[in-house]
Amino acid sequence: MSIIAYLLLLAITGLIVGALARLAIPGRDPMTILQTILLGIAGSFVAGLIVWAVSGEPRSGGLLLSVVVSAGLVYLVRRSRGGTLTRPAPRRRAHRPRRGLFER
Repeated sequence: MSIIAYLLLLAITGLIVGALARLAIPGRDPMTILQTILLGIAGSFVAGLIVWAVSGEPRSGGLLLSVVVSAGLVYLVRRSRGGTLTRPAPRRRAHRPRRGLFER
């Protein structure tokens, strides 16, 4: 398999796992497609490490465990932004500099 095909398959798998994980957690998550792909890849990687630690053999984590770990990562990202399990983080306002006394 060529490196291009491997990277394309990795991105598609990451997108599927990341999208399923985002659907598993209620509420809106303002993530781009690239962030969703990276979330799915990270969840699959951690799931593979968990399976390796439990079984002693380097194997894939499986789709279900990958989605569960990725959903946990979505929850951690949401908590780091100030949200809760069911409510995303509040939107921040854009900072506008104050105008001086004589400026319009």
